[in-house]
Amino acid sequence: MASSPTSTLPSGAVTSPTAFLRMADAGDVYVSWRWADDALARGVAVLPRDEVREVLRMLAGAVPNPARPEDLRRVMTEGALVDPAAESALAQALSRTLLPYGLAVQLYELSQRGIRPHLRIQPSPRLAQVPWEIIAPDPAIRLLDIADVSLLAPVSVVHSPERIVHRWNDTRDLPVVAILDPRVPGFRADSELGSVLGRPHAESTVAQHFSLYGTRLLPHASDPVDLFRRIDTDRDWLSDVLRQGASRLVYVGHVTSATPESGYSEHAELHLSCTADTRGFATPNRTHRPLSAKDFLLGTHSLDPTPTAGRDLWPMPSRVALIACESGGDLRFTEALGLTTAALSAGAELVTATRWPLPTDHAFHTLTPTNTYPLQAAICAVDTAHDSPTPIPTLLTWQRSRLATWQTTPTPENSPLLWAAFATVTG
Repeated sequence: MASSPTSTLPSGAVTSPTAFLRMADAGDVYVSWRWADDALARGVAVLPRDEVREVLRMLAGAVPNPARPEDLRRVMTEGALVDPAAESALAQALSRTLLPYGLAVQLYELSQRGIRPHLRIQPSPRLAQVPWEIIAPDPAIRLLDIADVSLLAPVSVVHSPERIVHRWNDTRDLPVVAILDPRVPGFRADSELGSVLGRPHAESTVAQHFSLYGTRLLPHASDPVDLFRRIDTDRDWLSDVLRQGASRLVYVGHVTSATPESGYSEHAELHLSCTADTRGFATPNRTHRPLSAKDFLLGTHSLDPTPTAGRDLWPMPSRVALIACESGGDLRFTEALGLTTAALSAGAELVTATRWPLPTDHAFHTLTPTNTYPLQAAICAVDTAHDSPTPIPTLLTWQRSRLATWQTTPTPENSPLLWAAFATVTG
């Protein structure tokens, strides 16, 4: 890359600068970026519509699509994210199309000086599934090699006058609330809303991991197996434990949502142990009523003569992990009112969610020649990052380690298909 005299870090500027990158769809994609404290020059760029459309078509063909579950075998065995040459080509195409040249020059010059900036990206709805961390400005360099990366929540959420943020430094010693593969009423373990982790056992990676919390973990369980497939982790239980105070919430299970074309991001649903007679805005499914983003946002508005706001019923802790299929899908909507946004609105400082549906360990075992448990390992990695003082760098360190493993041992279970799905959204 050629150097630019406008991208020199001024004397006395911060050593780890932060850039705010915002994108807007208007046929072409319009991009602007600025650096905190004007540490570097601001910039603007236009990403041509046809080039953006083509690279997004390539990405869409590489990730699972909930509308085409029959295509999962191809994605996991032949897709671009599980083939090393195709994955590298896709990462380079994404960078070439979506990373503005002026910003790339600035990042390159910072990396040459040993400075690792933080990129806070607010993607346009069309770009919400882009795995920014693995785009390749150079064949041998990925963005996560030279920068920390997180996503920015919509401005309307961040600056809402009703939002009361629960700060990590004030709440870090409070309990950890973990809802792990809850049993959804009316659905067998092998059905579409069945178990995502399979039959629990005490020696499993996730059971061993969460048992280390001891009494700090809610719900309490003397046997780690009893943390999984519970029938009592419904919305009322969740409301009770969150209102008593928590440092973190980790959910592992199912999320379903409407398509972006519908415009109903608030219809995203979290599947707990709620029965159909539970009050809420979501339509019951068999003997189960999901907990929707609309519930989180509205609470009992229009359901009670004296309604309670959602942020009062389910006050979110500082850090929330939603490990489920396309749990961060609300960023694909023009009006982002889904589960990630709802958690931030209710007090979370950051939410780690997924950009696309996650393959389960059962899918890896069925469709690929592996006997490892990559989803369980990912769950533990996300939870470990959220329990650290530096959740974003810690998660990125894990993702870099997965990238290194993928590059030396390019098998499907090591591929970015799973670990690049995770993104952290901050308020």
